[in-house]
Parts: sequence; structure tokens; C-alpha cells
Amino acid sequence: MMQFTENAPPPSLYTAGGGGASLVRPWPDFPTSAKSLQGNFNNAACMEQLLVHCACAIEANDATLAQQILWVLHNIAPPEGDSNQRLTSAFLRALVLRASRSGCAALASSITGCAAPDHPLPLCLSPLSLAGFIDLTPWHRFGFSAANSAIADAAEGFSVLHLVDLTTTHCMQLPTLIDCLASRYPDGPPFLRLTLPTSSPAPPTLDISLHELGTRLVNFARSRNIGMEFHVVASTPSDGFDSLLRHLRAHHLAGEALVINCHLMPHRIPDESAGSTTTASRTSPRSAFTKALRSLEPALVIVVDEEADFTAGDVVGRIKAAFNYMWIPFDAAETFLPAGCEQRRKYEAAVCWKIENVIAMEGVGRVERLEPKAKWVHRMRAAGFAGIGFGEEAVAEVRGMLDEHSAGWGLKRDDDDLMLTWKGHDVVFASAWVPTTSAPV
Repeated sequence: MMQFTENAPPPSLYTAGGGGASLVRPWPDFPTSAKSLQGNFNNAACMEQLLVHCACAIEANDATLAQQILWVLHNIAPPEGDSNQRLTSAFLRALVLRASRSGCAALASSITGCAAPDHPLPLCLSPLSLAGFIDLTPWHRFGFSAANSAIADAAEGFSVLHLVDLTTTHCMQLPTLIDCLASRYPDGPPFLRLTLPTSSPAPPTLDISLHELGTRLVNFARSRNIGMEFHVVASTPSDGFDSLLRHLRAHHLAGEALVINCHLMPHRIPDESAGSTTTASRTSPRSAFTKALRSLEPALVIVVDEEADFTAGDVVGRIKAAFNYMWIPFDAAETFLPAGCEQRRKYEAAVCWKIENVIAMEGVGRVERLEPKAKWVHRMRAAGFAGIGFGEEAVAEVRGMLDEHSAGWGLKRDDDDLMLTWKGHDVVFASAWVPTTSAPV
């Protein structure tokens, strides 16, 4: 395995091309010592450009150049460095994984020694540990807080609330929603029917079965004087939740308030047309999914997702988009979690999984295909939904939740929607939708 030391720098960044050897360097007079590298290129812009150069070399099967740039990245971006260095280290590992999946044995074997140290993923957590994991930042809690009040409003006047929970957090929103329903309707909260698809493979996962999770939630609801049923349908984003939608059509009861809670999940529906501006996008799997939701005549649909665009077909485009968004969780963790602590290790390991999926995976394996709010707004309106916004109670709930976190987090209203921000940068949006008078043809 290659050793990275000042005494063993890589050869100069030259590669053969065209009619002879040509200089291929990110910048002229490129330094070769780790000390010089730290001084010259330890900033986010340079790190991003090096990652782009490296990705181009890997895509061109130029093992020599890829190895040289990876050596540089390894020296300027230690996995235990500052937030920019840890971010770059995550991209470094993702690029090595991409090379190993490229099918070019010579390239993969040549650069395998350049990999950053593994980040052990939090593959399995208890419900209590997962709740603590989610509580570290507002990333998920923002959507929970915004949605709960709107869902409780939608249940008013109904004896049954049928909640379809399309979420990556294994129903961690449910305890706060149950408390919200119990306080909103002390004399008679609606009966709660919960339906969810089989679990997402993304980390973190739970160390108990969905059956056991359901039993615990039913018991918790009973302790709040709320009757509850728990149903799991074998369905995943890979088929656009087709079997779940068929189940809902067959089991939707008259007189119940059907609420679809989409929390950081619909962007995992594989859609090669995502991000397209052509008419083909109208019949994309995601558009088909929203139209299927409309056909169910739900009382409310909540859409919460991250404000980023990871739909580029080329890896360079995705590196640029992801690098300029994924700095946020690393920067946020820097402000409230000490270096080396187990919480930060697990939190950033989950972020690293997302980066690896965006960069190293293709086809149906690439599930992190984020689209910005504007695309989802267009898709929901085209399907026959109208945005209804969030009331003052929901806004107050979000503000109260943000007060529990560091000062960098903020909230802004954007049209009918709410947007979570970090140091003024958009992070996660929340939107609420109801069917229009007539569904589109």
C-alpha cells in the first residue's frame, strides 16, 4: 500500500497525451511536500478544484494522474482535520470507491492505496439512540415540527387519521405527532392508522424489527389515550412505491383523513429524467408518483426535502453541487460537537454515506438524487395540488425547536413554504399541499 509521507512524494504531474508528454497540473509550480501543500491549498475552493481534476482523471482512466492528485488530497485533507478538510476527505473516499466500481482493474488497483481511512457507519442504532442522533441538529426536526401542526389541522373533524409515513427516520416523528394530537384533541383525538413502506437501506438503521417498532408506537399512543394501528407494506422507492400505492387504493376507508407525509424520501425514487427541462419530465417516475398521490384524494400531503440539486448526469457536476451543499453538516457539527467524540463520528459517518452514494454510485443504486424545492413545487402543481402554507402555530413550533440548537440555524418563509437555513444558506424546505378542485387529465 502506498505510504503518504514528505519523503515519498509522487512524481511530477505529467501524463502522455496527443503527440507527446504534456503538463497536466491543477496549477503551475505544484508543491510536493505535505507542509507546502497545507500552506498553499488548504482552502475550500482549491480542494473542490482538486476533486474535480481527480474525478476527470478517474473518468478518463488516467491512473497516474488520479493517483497523484489523490496523494495531494490525502495530504491536505486529513479525516480528523477542520470541517473543510473532513468534507474533502469524505469526497476523497467517494472518488476511490467510484474508481473501484469503474470496471478498470488497473486503475482501481493503482489508486486503492490512496483511500482515506474508513468511516465506520452507524449501521444499527436502538430507537433511543436514533432519537438522540436525530436530535443533534434540526435537519430532521425542522420537518417534524412544521408538519405536526399541519397534520393535526388536517385531522380536525375526522374520527380516523390515516398517516402514510414516507420517511428515512423509521417513524421517529410519530412520538411528537402523537403528543401533538393528544394536546390538540384532549376530549377525543382521532384514531391513528399508520402505514409505512419497508425500511430504507440508508444508514442509520434500527436494531429492532418493524413489528417491534410498531408495538412500541402503539403502546406509546395508548399511553396518550390514542388508539392506533400499525401497518407495513413491502414497497420501496425503487418501484416508485407502486405496491404501497396499490395497497392504499384498496384500503383507503371512507371518512378518514388520509395524510401523506413525505420526509426526505421521494427524491430516492430513481428518475434519470430528474432535473430535465424537457416535456419528458412530465411522465417521469416522480411525476407519476405525485399524480398517483393525487388520485388518492388525500386530505394533505407534506413534502419535506433538502434544498439541493444532485441530478447531474456527470460526476463532475454532482461533485460541484454536493461540495457546495454538504459543507453545511460538517460546519454545523464543528460548532457543537467536540473533535473525536462518538456523536460527531456517527453523525459525519452518515453524511459520508450520502456523499459516497452521490459520487460513487450510478443507476438505481444512486438513491440520493436531490432536486430543489422549485422542481417539487412544479411537479406538485402539475399533478393537481395547491400549496396551503403553514399556520402561525407551525411557525412557532419550528422557532421554538430552533431555539434549542446553535445560533447558526434560522428560519425563513418562502412563498407558502418554510425553509431551514444555516448561516443564511438554504438547507431543508417544508411544504404542505391539498388537492385542487379537479385533478389534471
